[in-house]
Amino acid sequence: MAMIAKVMRILRRDSLVASRDSMLIIILAMPVLMAVGIQLFAPGIADSVVRIGLLDDDPADHAAFVAEYARVERFGSVAELERRIAKRDEIAGMVRSGDGYEIVVQGDEGPDLLNYAKLLNALYELGGSRDDSTASVLSFGKAVSPIKAKLANMLILMMVMLSGMTISLGIVEEKSDDTISAVNVSPVSQNAFIVGKSLLGGLSTLASIVIALLILGYSGVNWPMIILVGLTSMVLTFIVGFLQGLSSTDVIEAATGVKMTMLPIAGSIAGYELLSDKWQWTMYWSPFYWAYKANDLILTERADWPTVLLCAAMVSGISLAIYLVAIPRIREGLS
Repeated sequence: MAMIAKVMRILRRDSLVASRDSMLIIILAMPVLMAVGIQLFAPGIADSVVRIGLLDDDPADHAAFVAEYARVERFGSVAELERRIAKRDEIAGMVRSGDGYEIVVQGDEGPDLLNYAKLLNALYELGGSRDDSTASVLSFGKAVSPIKAKLANMLILMMVMLSGMTISLGIVEEKSDDTISAVNVSPVSQNAFIVGKSLLGGLSTLASIVIALLILGYSGVNWPMIILVGLTSMVLTFIVGFLQGLSSTDVIEAATGVKMTMLPIAGSIAGYELLSDKWQWTMYWSPFYWAYKANDLILTERADWPTVLLCAAMVSGISLAIYLVAIPRIREGLS
């Protein structure tokens, strides 16, 4: 109990310091702001359904037909429809002209949208329906947008990297106050100090991950899996944060050093996404590869506990090996 009380005192002190440090506030708030930005400034990123704009006076049978194959948006006039089409996302308009329809587009849309709109119009004029098709649907079980899941996954790993930066800046703050050396003559052990300095980064990162996923619409995600992977993947960044903080003389140097962890993170993401299955083993050395893989399965609703536990075990095992190598340097720096 005494050790827990000491750890909590370190956490309270770090929280007070962080509340007065504008850089730490920005680091803690940045992931949440990025999640809001993804939602606000990337319309349609969570939705791969083709959108078609129709006028309010469009015949009911035509509107119902289009609604079976696309997401329909209704507009009161041609001018409103054109203003909607002029926005940055892709939507095609269908306006009745004589006995047929004119397809209205901005001009910079991809060819798939225009071809799809033409095909819908042709099917309607020919009287086609779903019942006339002999095709069967083969599903790969992806229930959510893969693009959105990838962006959310990258955001999670960026938050994990920022947790290490939080620890690094906290250590630099301790050094500037000349309190690092006091640890050795205080009732706080080095182990308690290490745990206490890790709590602010760990708790704030977990809170940021939860808030960001809620903003991105992942309220139904398997939270125990996400938290497990998040906790295990933060271990390595904690180690990097301590090492960089103890070896840095100012916050700029500390922040720059921790940001170098983005290189293995980016490499792990590229390896997972771009390498073929037969070459995936070349990335098994990276804990970030296993964390990204686990998060990808969780966010796309394809995860099962054996696979997630395997990924978490690989992250923990690799991080523990690095920790055993780095702990002498950390203890030497604290001494």
